[in-house]
Amino acid sequence: MADRVMKVNAFTTFDLLDASVEGHGFEEEAFATLNVRTPREDPDEITLELELDNTQLDNVEPHADRVTLSADEARTLATELQKAAERLDANETDA
Repeated sequence: MADRVMKVNAFTTFDLLDASVEGHGFEEEAFATLNVRTPREDPDEITLELELDNTQLDNVEPHADRVTLSADEARTLATELQKAAERLDANETDA
């Protein structure tokens, strides 16, 4: 990714995912980086960071999106992700 906003290294959670962005009158696909991080000292929040490869996008300026979660919010998200993964696994088993 050229002109990267996020710092990406060996500790980045996912450095190459399929992603899409949708807006009024457009939808584009690109590779993306998704990272989960917490402060090293005295962590008090969890941050999810997402950046799409801007070299593959025509309608969106280079940027990264961030969401800050509490521990309880992160647990809720983890539970929902686990449920979704189980539904996906069950569907693949049935196929």
